[in-house]
Amino acid sequence: MMLSLYPIAAVLVVVVLAILLASFKVLREYQRGVVFLFGRFQAVKGPGIIVLIPVAQQMVRIDLRTIVMDVPPQDVISRDNVPVKVNAVILFRVIDPEKAVIQVQDAREATSQLAQTTLRSVLGQHELDEMLSERDRLNRDIQAILDQHTDAWGIKVSNVEIKQVDLDEGMIRAIARQAEAERQRRAKIINAEGEQQAAQKLMEAAQTMMQQPQSIQLRYLQTLVEIAGDKSSTIAFPLPLDLIEPLLGRARGEPAGRAPPAP
Repeated sequence: MMLSLYPIAAVLVVVVLAILLASFKVLREYQRGVVFLFGRFQAVKGPGIIVLIPVAQQMVRIDLRTIVMDVPPQDVISRDNVPVKVNAVILFRVIDPEKAVIQVQDAREATSQLAQTTLRSVLGQHELDEMLSERDRLNRDIQAILDQHTDAWGIKVSNVEIKQVDLDEGMIRAIARQAEAERQRRAKIINAEGEQQAAQKLMEAAQTMMQQPQSIQLRYLQTLVEIAGDKSSTIAFPLPLDLIEPLLGRARGEPAGRAPPAP
């Protein structure tokens, strides 16, 4: 009779050891365990070794590391009625394991769906030029909205980055034509401003020469020197009367500085 009890005792010992081993849980540094006692929340434990009462206590593991999530391409209609496809990447992590388990069924899926709807909603309020040139501001706006909504789930959205804005071929050609027209407009404006400044400087130079008549003659002589430096063999230029009159007066025997008689 005693020999027949040994197998039963051995089985009981094995079962007890298995239950005891199953009650020990090891949580890593980046993990936390949300412990429930008969279905009611009890505590958040970890990291390290956690001992659970079999049957009475259950534990849900939560990873606290930052999660990188790709938001699939979303069809967005901009405020100026341009259809585009936009995808993004979101970085978030769990900061409150209790809320992440109790307040939402699947924190990762909920964050993904919320990110998709928020991306379409925010970008739809802006024009295409803003999507292409002001991504930093749009990233901050999306991140603030997501962080506000996920706070109730114990999730912190740390960063949002718009990866790519895809356009169809027709829209790309239209944008290229618009950019070319803008460059031509700027070139014409710069050219007109340059001519305006040059005319202003010429006017100031003319006013200065009018106050000093000798400067006009010096400028005339300088122009002759510049012309003489060219390779042309024949040069025709007008001779100012201010330079000829003193020579004619000397030829007629008139004293220097005396004006010739009026005819």
